[in-house]
Amino acid sequence: MGVADVTPGYHDDKAAILTRLRRVEGQVRGLQRMVEDDTYCIDVLTQVAAATSALQSVAVKLVDEHLRHCVAGAAEADDPAEMATKLAEASRAIERLVKS
Repeated sequence: MGVADVTPGYHDDKAAILTRLRRVEGQVRGLQRMVEDDTYCIDVLTQVAAATSALQSVAVKLVDEHLRHCVAGAAEADDPAEMATKLAEASRAIERLVKS
């Protein structure tokens, strides 16, 4: 089964995730306006931190959904190779998040 054939783990929370991402999009547009308006550096940095935190929140939600849906599904299917693959994917994703 290919990646495109699988319903993502976040499917049930898709609307909430999209809402969060739209909020982040609005924050980034606000940041652009702040820079265009020559807003004080620290104020811009404060908003950058807020947008970064919002994106990290989405990332944590997606990792959680991967573990609950994809990893758990592989465990329930009693497929050790698939479970190892899903766990490795989660580990790499967490590593990328920690490095960012």
